[in-house]
Amino acid sequence: MELKLYNTLTRRKEPFRPLDPSNVRMYVCGPTVYDFAHIGNARPVIVFDVLFRLLRHLYGPAHVTYARNITDVEDKINARAAEEYPELPLNEAIRRVTETTDRQFHEDVAALGCLEPTVEPRATEHIAEMKALIERLVASGNAYVAEEHVLFNVPSMPDYGALSRRPLDEMIAGARVEVAPYKRDPTDFVLWKPSKPGEPAWPSPAGVAAPGRPGWHIECSAMAWKHLGETFDIHGGGIDLVFPHHENEIAQSRCAFATSSMAQVWMHNGFLQVEGDKMAKSLGNFVTIRELLEGWQGYAWPGEALRFNMLRSHYRQPIDWAVGNLDESHKILWDWYERVENVQPTFDMPAAIVDALADDLNTPQAIAELHSLHRSSDYRSLRAALGLLGFSGVKNNLVRVSGAAGIAAGSGRAAGAGSAIDWKTLVEDRIAARNAARKQRNFTEADRIRDELAVMGVVLKDSKDGTTWEVAR
Repeated sequence: MELKLYNTLTRRKEPFRPLDPSNVRMYVCGPTVYDFAHIGNARPVIVFDVLFRLLRHLYGPAHVTYARNITDVEDKINARAAEEYPELPLNEAIRRVTETTDRQFHEDVAALGCLEPTVEPRATEHIAEMKALIERLVASGNAYVAEEHVLFNVPSMPDYGALSRRPLDEMIAGARVEVAPYKRDPTDFVLWKPSKPGEPAWPSPAGVAAPGRPGWHIECSAMAWKHLGETFDIHGGGIDLVFPHHENEIAQSRCAFATSSMAQVWMHNGFLQVEGDKMAKSLGNFVTIRELLEGWQGYAWPGEALRFNMLRSHYRQPIDWAVGNLDESHKILWDWYERVENVQPTFDMPAAIVDALADDLNTPQAIAELHSLHRSSDYRSLRAALGLLGFSGVKNNLVRVSGAAGIAAGSGRAAGAGSAIDWKTLVEDRIAARNAARKQRNFTEADRIRDELAVMGVVLKDSKDGTTWEVAR
């Protein structure tokens, strides 16, 4: 058995070779604590929890370090605090929002069956590390001071853009690139900025006189460095983070430490839709983890059913979150738990389960193997395999409620299997949508689709004759 992981940086599936097998290190971007986490946020939490469990199984729990950060200084937090607690000083309001939201997040992901990370650094506790990185970047000529800001000088890094593989003109035109008169280059991004009155502020680095606060990207570089070192094994997150966040993390960390890489493997999970549509508050289909746990579409869903439903799709593929799929996931687990609840798991983990997960976290194949164990009545192996995937095997954890009346999980609406997706048609539809977005100069949407396809393992080749594609090998 050999662990292979798809690397967004190289666009191919590769054998995993940790830098130090006695200390396998993984960093995953965590929540910005200003609101309840939505079901799209749950996907990377669950995906990388499965990888964490697999790495612990392969290398031993004492030899795996998993860092998942908490972002507790950010503009969205400030806005939410001012909105919810207008009568309080902003810093006090921010503290209340972040403490409440942080507690909610941990309650929700615990209900999903996720292990706690080895370490969970908070941005506000790593300001010293951020300032140290910024000082390094200024000293090396990779950053500069302008109008009380410190900015990363993108042209100083010749291979900037290697992760997203995005043309320069599209990076400049994209809505996510901030336009500012003090920038030397349009692609330069903020490492440190002045604080507005009442906002969180710290003494600034690089000789900037006014107090300020860090930019978003430098936070993760600093926390990863503090807890995992200058270079580590795996960096994960959702595909929406490929550009600019992860691209900018790589630039900061590599230039600060003069290394050829920040992380060996970059892993990204695909997008999530709700009932066939992109999730958005404007569409009325924005659903949080808490809403699913407490009541959505007439039912409160147990966290283990939500977890199973998520893992039925490969992590790099898009997923459609639908009630029918949830019903079916719930019924499958209930049937299995009835068989395994009172049996002891086998000591030897079934090889077919480990092999499936070792093939780039192929959870659909692992679930197929679970079905096989169930059909063969090998309930001890089924119990062990469920445990590796983060499932308790306890029926009480699957009780689902409707309204005020509790009902046993085996009842409820009829299950409806999700419709199969024609993969080739899906890819060509996404390419057509990207081409339409590029024609309209909507590079933000075009970039999002390109990232989505990249995580699916689809390599695009643009030319004057159009766009062709192939599957990464």
